[in-house]
Amino acid sequence: MTTPQPYLPGPSPALSTADQEALTDLYIRGTPANTLRAYERDLLYITAWKAARFGAALDWPESEATALAFLLDHARDLGDAPEEDIARQAAEAQIAQGLRKSLACPAPSTLDRRIASWLAFHRMKNLSSPFGTPQVKQARSKARRAAARPPAPKSAHPITRDVLEQLLATCRGTRRDCRDRAILMLGWASGGRRRSELTGLRREDVSLKEFGDKGLIWLSLLETKTTAKGETPRLVLKGRAAQALKHWIEVGKIADGPLFRPISKADRVLKRRLSPDAIYQIVRHRLTLAGLPDGFASPHGLRSGFLTQAALDGAPIQAAMRLSLHRSMAQAQKYYDDVDVAENPATDLLG
Repeated sequence: MTTPQPYLPGPSPALSTADQEALTDLYIRGTPANTLRAYERDLLYITAWKAARFGAALDWPESEATALAFLLDHARDLGDAPEEDIARQAAEAQIAQGLRKSLACPAPSTLDRRIASWLAFHRMKNLSSPFGTPQVKQARSKARRAAARPPAPKSAHPITRDVLEQLLATCRGTRRDCRDRAILMLGWASGGRRRSELTGLRREDVSLKEFGDKGLIWLSLLETKTTAKGETPRLVLKGRAAQALKHWIEVGKIADGPLFRPISKADRVLKRRLSPDAIYQIVRHRLTLAGLPDGFASPHGLRSGFLTQAALDGAPIQAAMRLSLHRSMAQAQKYYDDVDVAENPATDLLG
């Protein structure tokens, strides 16, 4: 049997080959696809870092000294370090490999995610992690505070209703236009869906039973970033968004399988599903066609735009969260706070 990756359960002498394979399959099925992809990227990163920094492979369990070195190397701007600094040299090696963008200090959230992955790898092997020792935990806390910075928005601008209308105006009459219109309207009106949620939708997840009488379409997402499989509440589409989705299903002849699919240059609908990166390309393409500047927004702008528009229209935050499926009230409140402070009369005191 092939040795599993560190982000999958390590081999156990107490298990038969069949049971070991069943356990590995259970972890794969029970871990979100996005998390598995993050594990793969982080494993590649930390493996390359240790090879460049110490000329050695990863140890299981890893040493406390290595854990501290990883923290120290990622808690400062290495562009200020001398060229002979070993941490800088390791970073430059990773830049050459395409694993690191610059010598700048990584964002605390990036460091936290890589450490969380490293912790998970140890748990998969049933080992204690050096990141749990008192000194490393304290150093991690200090590193987080030292590198603290205002959080950068995932989208430069929210795609509010007026921006969305500009994008929709670029969708005219081809199958590609019909598909893109349905993606934009569903992605926005259903609460601001993430890319993986849009591409994960299947025709079986869409109920048209109430479309004829009530103009409603019900969506059943398998899972989201904040909900587990089987625990995601149904979402509803109505009005123009429901009509756009129904039109796409008819035009694309989507009887089963992936809901959103690639379209060939001959305007033929293919059978496979779109990739999450394709959603990024679609949004970028529509922004360009609408005459908006490059980098104006990303697909996350559909999500931030929905919540921003809900705040602008005075919709209760609980109602907006019922669709956006935010787990944290504080996270959703940020969009409302941005609107509230802009409308605050005290901001006009100077005139």
